[in-house]
Amino acid sequence: MLIRIGYEIAIRCNEPTPMTTYLNLESARLGDVQCERGPTATPDVRLETFRDLFGNACLRMLAPAGNLSLKYDAVIKDDGLPDPVDEEAQEVSVDKLPTECLTYLSASRYCETDELSNLAWDLFGHLTPGWGRVQAICDYVNQRLTFSYGFARATRTAAQAHEERAGVCRDFAHLAVAFCRCMNIPARYVNGYLGDIGVPADPAPMDFNAWFEVFLDGKWHTFDARHNQRRIGRIVVARGRDAADIPLIHTFGPHELTNFKVWTFEEHDPSFSSQRFEKISLVTPWFSPRWSRLSRHIRERTEAESNL
Repeated sequence: MLIRIGYEIAIRCNEPTPMTTYLNLESARLGDVQCERGPTATPDVRLETFRDLFGNACLRMLAPAGNLSLKYDAVIKDDGLPDPVDEEAQEVSVDKLPTECLTYLSASRYCETDELSNLAWDLFGHLTPGWGRVQAICDYVNQRLTFSYGFARATRTAAQAHEERAGVCRDFAHLAVAFCRCMNIPARYVNGYLGDIGVPADPAPMDFNAWFEVFLDGKWHTFDARHNQRRIGRIVVARGRDAADIPLIHTFGPHELTNFKVWTFEEHDPSFSSQRFEKISLVTPWFSPRWSRLSRHIRERTEAESNL
């Protein structure tokens, strides 16, 4: 299977501003790239590659005063199989964990294990340790939160998402990660591409997706509390403790986001032609009756609970 992936992101700065991005594909998938254009910057600026503390491939640059546009477009080969399942995978006791896993047991910027620990043990402490317990965490988070772009907030933490019962994919991942860590299961946050392949098309604009990985039986396994199903075509960009470690773009000074388009879909043209396809910016105000109903439902539920 071939998958088309890419992005167009533009910002505006008032003065030259240092900047980093976490948009490059993970190193393990570079050999699967069939053809690509970019990443490119307009106007032309020097793009320097570096690796962060978690091994992610990143870019650093000096954004000029005015507008800067970053673009990438590629076709990547994929096995076309859903995320692997190992229902027999067992938890590893903390004393036997590899040292590099320990950092994924601690609290982080968006995952407050101290605030959620008692709740986590009340909800999941009686369950058999292992794959089933992690799946139960995904089930709970998926039912607890309602997805809506209208309720996106960059500062929302896992505990806040639990109380507000709303969020976007990163909030689902943060809450699941926090619960896993509370149960002494190493969990890390993942950002990447995930198109509507093998599932009904989502009417929302395409975006980067967030999911998480847990360490069971000596290796990392993929889980997704937002979609809560095994998916096809998941392509990793970066991993970290939470979203604070791997922001898509980070500027060391003020900036305005002026364009943000992402695409990921099954590609049937191996020639990598310049065919046109719909690219909707998430910066542009976007509306659909479905999201309006979800937003209204959340408001009504929150108001009803506050009046109890």
